[in-house]
Amino acid sequence: MTPAGHFFSYYDILLLGRGFLTTLALALIGCLAGCAAGFAAAILRTTHSRTPAPVRAALIAYCMLFRRVPFLVTLMLVFFAIQSMNANLSTFAVALISIFLISTAYLSEIARGGLESVHENQWQAARALNFSHWQTLRWVVLPQAWRVILPPTFGFFVMFIKDTALASQLGVMELTSAGKVLGNKGLSAALVYGTILLLYFLMSYPLSRFGKRVEGKLAAARNH
Repeated sequence: MTPAGHFFSYYDILLLGRGFLTTLALALIGCLAGCAAGFAAAILRTTHSRTPAPVRAALIAYCMLFRRVPFLVTLMLVFFAIQSMNANLSTFAVALISIFLISTAYLSEIARGGLESVHENQWQAARALNFSHWQTLRWVVLPQAWRVILPPTFGFFVMFIKDTALASQLGVMELTSAGKVLGNKGLSAALVYGTILLLYFLMSYPLSRFGKRVEGKLAAARNH
């Protein structure tokens, strides 16, 4: 077995750093893009006009499908779909598209639940004041819905930081893949995966603390 001190060589640290940044990029870019798309989908689903009815039905079917398909299956489906189209995309891009599809479905449901948590009387009062649907959302519904939407949203982000490890199945050199490479070099498994555990913690813990802080500020503002 390679001496433990060799684990901290320059090239090992570079490999772990690359894996760390790749994991962070997958989680942040994929989930933030999914958050924006999911929020837009949730707002569209709150409309009652007939014109976007087919789109609403498609969104409901989309959310039901991708919330029930394992992330690994989504990765493989996207990978083979892109291959069948002869598209020249990297495995990183494939993983990013897969994360976007899954996060859009989940975050759309979270946002929809938050919007629908606002009592119907609030919507009716806004309509009585001649507010448009968008004005009702902006000035009446969203200020009340944020406290319901944000906690599970941050929870989803933290969860998906860990789930990005499945991208290693496509050959993406993220943090878990870096650990496998170092392990195959004969380094101590406890040392390698203990370090990876610490790096995942360093990514997820600040995000969870930030979510708690935002939630606390919203609660304080609500009580004033």
